Amino acid sequence: MKLTGVEIRRVRMPLVAPFRTSFGTQTVREALLLRAVTPDAEGWGECVAMSDPLYSSEYVDACADVLRRFLVPALTGRRDRLDASAVAPALSPFKGHLMAKAALEMAVLDAELRERGVPLSRELGAVRERVPCGVSVGIMDSVPELLEAVAGYLDSGYVRIKLKIEPGWDVAPVRAVRERFGDDVLLQVDANTAYTRADARHLARLDPFDLLLIEQPLPEDDLIGHAELARQVRTPICLDESITSARAAADAIALGATSIVNIKPGRVGGYLEARRIHDVCAAHGVPVWCGGMLETGLGRAANVALAALPGFTVPGDTSASDRYYRADITEPFTLEDGHLPVPTGPGIGVEPLADALDEVTVSTEWIPA
Repeated sequence: MKLTGVEIRRVRMPLVAPFRTSFGTQTVREALLLRAVTPDAEGWGECVAMSDPLYSSEYVDACADVLRRFLVPALTGRRDRLDASAVAPALSPFKGHLMAKAALEMAVLDAELRERGVPLSRELGAVRERVPCGVSVGIMDSVPELLEAVAGYLDSGYVRIKLKIEPGWDVAPVRAVRERFGDDVLLQVDANTAYTRADARHLARLDPFDLLLIEQPLPEDDLIGHAELARQVRTPICLDESITSARAAADAIALGATSIVNIKPGRVGGYLEARRIHDVCAAHGVPVWCGGMLETGLGRAANVALAALPGFTVPGDTSASDRYYRADITEPFTLEDGHLPVPTGPGIGVEPLADALDEVTVSTEWIPA
């Protein structure tokens, strides 16, 4: 496969409601979409970086810059045949920028699979035709507001609830959700690195609520702290930001820093590395689940395909389109009995709707081979 060129498209999509976490509040999703064009096919990728470097060091403007100046030319300038497995090695001289690299790999992988007529789910090794869906609930202004939101998601059929937490918004909202909806609701919390080692005793106060897990309570570089915390609380510790590769996952498991892993393809450099992390965790008996980054229908389709692999035994953040957007840029993903169907078409199995895509496009840039 030979690249003719890559289009970088910036989109801006209003969220149906503000989404607040410990690192800020989002009201609009600004994202980069990549279109990789070959003589025989084209593929789409989505960069999950946020507008500001709050979740990670990457952000939209920086991703656009590194893609334009370094990453895309590294692929379009190749004289030998290109396939998705060659993307990561070709980009390895450039340090970091995993979200930008993941978007480019996704676009190339989509184009390759469309040319071959192979669904992404089959390429990755999926074993399910549909995946159970959880929902992430942001930090609210009040507990009654939180309870109303959770009730709505449960009524919609979501099979798992994740509550964002931070110091001052943790034990009380979790207790309220448990008291209102009972012990049968699958419930977990996500701290997005908001706590320190000194908070271990406080986090242990979450143990009585029978949570599935506490996600990323400490800073991403503190594996030892997570291992110590895991010995002080009964609730399983899950790592998110700390897991950037299969090697990082293996190290965290060996240290006892995690017993469940959240896999976000954008955070780890792409879907091929995400599959490697899945395989490492499966070999160690560690369950995984697919995290979300407010993806459009393009990224959501690929995430659903990944979540259909056998090791994904915890419902992920693969929510329906209307959880975040009034109008998606693809045909909407609609919840069916708490599940989303795995796309069966070639590649990621969906394509953007031209009018919907144009409506949210801020700018486009074509980088020829």
